[in-house]
Order: sequence, then structure tokens, then C-alpha cells
Amino acid sequence: MHWKHRPGRGWVLAAVLGLSVPLAAPAMADAQATRLGWTACPDDVVAGAAPRELQCAVVPVPLDYTDPGGVQINLMISRLASTNPGKRRGVLILNPGGPGGSGLVLSAQLANKGLPTSVLDSYDLIGVDTRGVGRSAPVSCAFTTTGPYLANIPPYAVDDAAVTAQAAVAKRVAEQCTANDRDNRLRHLTTANNARDMDRIRAALGERKTSFFGLSYGSALGAAYASMFPERSDRIVLDSNVGDTHLDHDGMRRYALGMEQTFPDFAEWAAERHGAYGLGRTPAQVRRTYFEIAEKLDKQPVDGLDGSLFRLNLFGNLFNESLYAKTAQLWQILRQDSPSAPGLRANTKTELLPTDNFLTVFLAVTCNDVEWPTDIDTYRRAVAEDRQRYPLFGASAANITPCAYWPHRPAEPPVPVNDKGPRNVLILQNQHDVPTPHRGGELLREKFAQRSRMVSVEGSGHGVYVVGGNACALNVTTTYLVDGSLPRDQRCKASPE
Repeated sequence: MHWKHRPGRGWVLAAVLGLSVPLAAPAMADAQATRLGWTACPDDVVAGAAPRELQCAVVPVPLDYTDPGGVQINLMISRLASTNPGKRRGVLILNPGGPGGSGLVLSAQLANKGLPTSVLDSYDLIGVDTRGVGRSAPVSCAFTTTGPYLANIPPYAVDDAAVTAQAAVAKRVAEQCTANDRDNRLRHLTTANNARDMDRIRAALGERKTSFFGLSYGSALGAAYASMFPERSDRIVLDSNVGDTHLDHDGMRRYALGMEQTFPDFAEWAAERHGAYGLGRTPAQVRRTYFEIAEKLDKQPVDGLDGSLFRLNLFGNLFNESLYAKTAQLWQILRQDSPSAPGLRANTKTELLPTDNFLTVFLAVTCNDVEWPTDIDTYRRAVAEDRQRYPLFGASAANITPCAYWPHRPAEPPVPVNDKGPRNVLILQNQHDVPTPHRGGELLREKFAQRSRMVSVEGSGHGVYVVGGNACALNVTTTYLVDGSLPRDQRCKASPE
């Protein structure tokens, strides 16, 4: 997953997760690789990467890999060149998640956050706007600030009627995306095609193999690449795992499991600060406060913030402990008799959502990758079950999405995880992670079998390597990327605060 926080109507999250062999990518000799012309990056990429200096280039790929000589689209990639060419091993392609997140400045973001110099020496870091994203033949469903579709996680269904109401919205959204798909690109946005694009990028870079680091949905993309092109994969690091090469209804339902497992960390934090925020002296009292506020907002929204968006806001703010204080402050405001504060006002002006491109790509890839249930009763049963099993968020994560009405059937089966190939897959997973709970890492470890090893971190949050701050995971992953030493399966204890 890859998420963005937006004020106004507005505590909005733009979410962020068979045995048949998928269509093989057409053979492409590296000698025929595109000659890249590295140039200065667009101004917004330069600004986002500062003070690091990136170069950018364009790689043409087929829109439809079953017609490789047909329509071509251009993918923009970026490069943070090795700081020590004498120690350079090759390229490390990066993906920040989504699907739909722009990866052009991820290399600079990781470097600025403290990516070890040994990794910066060993690789040219390659960022990518995957097909449909940002500067790579972008797509749009034309989602607006006043429209009914603000996030890819469905609204919380307080009852059975709410599922039926959301089904009507989901159907209109699928029709809206179809109406805005003027270049017929949406059907070609899939994880399998993203993996084929990665191999075209590898060839264009003149590399025999590529290493890969992917976060969240990036884990699914990396798993797909390592499965489709095992002998071209070098060192693969999958961080915060969806659990497969695609996100399906079961994977989205795991969001609720992740929230149940992660919420106690926030509840304990808030209980320790009861004197400041007054949300409860014990974690159990903080949990009751959550339900009190949510049910109050279900009946009477505040400045456009209803119970569903309140729950979605908490889902996003559990991604990182740095967001806990903002969360506690919001809860304080909402418990007042007449709550009102900057950032809670509804946006009544109709304009294109800043997250429109992200929302569109997420929908297209997720809906195209796998067959979704089309029967509303399936979602009704799932919502009723998960409302009881996961009361914090289950009736949201299990709710119906536009994938139930998507106009395109999958062009091929989901990429099956390939457990035959080099032992080169390192799986990183926090114990408590909202969109990608620990079970996702376990599932991928089971599927890759002896090709993989898993490092579990006694920590909370979304993202392990560099962004998570755990010393053990940092050391193990860096050693693997630099020296190629795939560790044993292990658990990293929480780093001291």
C-alpha cells in the first residue's frame, strides 16, 4: 500500500495490497536494448530529490505484450548513480508501493534517510514511475474532491443496507473509469506487465541481472519479477508484504487483521499519556473511546468527517508512531461538545483530486490482476463476519469495491509464485503492520519455500528497511545487499528507544 493524508473532506487515505503459467515476455536480447539518454529530471523530481542529484531517462515498452510491435508507451526512470564506481555491483530497482506510487524520488528519499553508504556504493539506484503512474503514460478516472470516491478502501458498512448502498457507488465508479479510459490503457495495467516492464528496464540499462527492493505492493511486484524472471533476478528484498503477487479480496480483508494487531500499540501509547490527551487510563479504555467517537460520528458527522472517514484516518495514522500524537489530538477535538478545528472542514469546491492518478492505478492493477467476486451477497457475508471478527475496521476492509463491476476480465491468471530458482529472496516484516500484517510475510515465505528467508521484526509500523529504524533488520538487509549473504530465518528484537 502506499498512502497519502489529505485535509478537509479530507482525512482521506488513498490506499494503500494459480498454477497456470502467465504469458511469457517476448525474448529480447540485451544487445538490442534501448540506448538510454540520461538527462536532467523534471523540476518537481529535482525538488523532491534535493539535495541528491538524479538523472532521468525514458524507456519505451509495449502497451500490450501480446502485440510487442504495436502501440508503445514511455516509462520514466531515474538514477542515483553509485557513489563509488569501483565498488559498483549493478542496479537496484526500487518500488514504493501502491500500486500507483511514484518511485522517481525514492532513491533520494532512502539516501536522505540514511541508506548505508555501502549500498549507495554498490548500486545505481533506479526509480520508476510504473505504467500509468505520474510521468509514465498516466491514466485518470477523473475522481473529484466532491465525488463519492475518495479512497480505495471502501467505507465502513454499519449495516447490511450500507453494503448495498456502496455497491451502487462502486458500479458508478467502474463506469466512470471506463468512460475516461479514452486511450484504452487501463486494461493493460497489471502486475505481470509491470514485471515485464522491469525486465525491459533491466535490458535498457545494459544489465544481465537486476536487484530489487520493494515496499508494500512493491513486495508483490518483486515477487512477480523473481517468479517470471528467476535467472535475471539478483538480490531481491521484499519489505512489508502483501502475501502474494497480487492483492485480492482476502488480502484486502487482512487490512482489518493488521489494524487489530497494531491498534494496541497506539492504545498503550495513548494510555501512558492520559494526563495530556484524556483518552483513557488503560488500553482497554482507549479502545472504548475509539468506538465512542466512531459511533457518534456515524450519527452526526463533524465538518465532513463521518465515522467511516474517522476509522480510515486511524488506519492511516497507525502506519507510523510519529503520527500518534496527531491522532490523539484529533480524538481530543472530536470528544468536545462542539468540535471544530482547522483541517476538518469539508471541501465544497469541485476539482480533480490530487490523488486521482494514484486511485486510478490502484484500481486498475488490483481489478485486472485477479477475478473479484461479483455477487453482492459475497460482500454482505464478508462484512457481517468481519464486523464481528475485527470490529475496529472489518466492515470497511471487507466491503465491496469497483472491482466487482470492473469492465475487463483478467487477461491472464495471476503470476504464480515460483519456488524454483536461485535462493535470493529476503522477506522483511514487522510484527505489527496495518495494511500488510505479519501473515503476509509468512504466506510469501511459505510460497517461495527454499528460495527465501524471512526476518521478522518485533516492531510496529509499515516499512522495515531504513524507514523502520530497527538495527538488526538494517544490518541483516545491508549485509545481504552488499555481500550477498542471505541470512537464516530470524526474529529481530525491538531496537531500544
